[in-house]
Order: sequence, then C-alpha cells, then structure tokens
Amino acid sequence: MRFSSSKIKDLQELKGIVQKLKKEGKKIVFTNGCFDLLHPGHIKCLEEAKKLGDVLIVGINSDQSVKRLKGPQRPIMPLWGRMMLLGALEAVDYVVCFEEDTPLELIKELQPDVLVKGGDWKEEEVVGRELVSEVKIVEYQEGFSTTSIIEKIKRGV
Repeated sequence: MRFSSSKIKDLQELKGIVQKLKKEGKKIVFTNGCFDLLHPGHIKCLEEAKKLGDVLIVGINSDQSVKRLKGPQRPIMPLWGRMMLLGALEAVDYVVCFEEDTPLELIKELQPDVLVKGGDWKEEEVVGRELVSEVKIVEYQEGFSTTSIIEKIKRGV
C-alpha cells in the first residue's frame, strides 16, 4: 500500500536520509511503539522526544508484530492508519515500520543518537540502549494507555 505522507519511509530510504543528516551534524532521536489508538500520552512523549534533537524518527510495529505483542484482537487501527496519524504530527519527522517484536534491528541500521521511551519503561529495559549515546525516559501521563481506553470502550463507559 502507498502512503500519502512524505514522512513515511521504508528502512533503506530512511537509512540514506539519516546518513546525510548525520553528516550535516544533526542529532537523531528515535522512539518506537504500536501507537494503536493515538492518545495524549503518545503526543506528550513525541513532543518531548522532539525537543531532544533535530530529527525525530518513530518506529512503528507492523500489524503482525502488534498481534504477537498485544493479542489477536489488536491492532485496532491498521498499520497504514497508525502511520498516517503519526506522519500528520508536527513533532514527527519520519515514520518507519518494523516487523520484529522489538526495534533492535532498526536501531542498529539507523544508528540514532538518542532513544526515547515513555515513563512506563525503565532505562534498563530499553531495547538498543547500548547502541546510543543517550536514553531518555519521558514522564508517564497518568490515565492514558491504549489498553485502558479499549477497556473503557468495551465496558461502554
């Protein structure tokens, strides 16, 4: 499927872009997730991540990866929709999909300077932390999680 956002890239194209940006001295920030039902906690994390460098890349789990991680009823939003939403955000410079359950191979290929995760993560849990110069955990936004939103919808609240 073709995506209309110019921010959505495949790995090979993005790798070339990142190499060029690094030669220009740009600081590359990377975060990742499923982003299944985008919510204010995601937005806060992405905005904080963007402040840590010049370029923010978001790695997004494929539909099959989300199913393996979250269960057979997920994702709620298909990959193309999740990518389009992320690509529409001002804080996000590039969006790239990965098929694996973790973004380790993506991080190895892109070699970002900073990894960012939300406050529900501990630094020692961050995949790829040994490959970057900085890991930043963004404060958790209470009351916002995709799982809790889905549960509210199921209960009809």
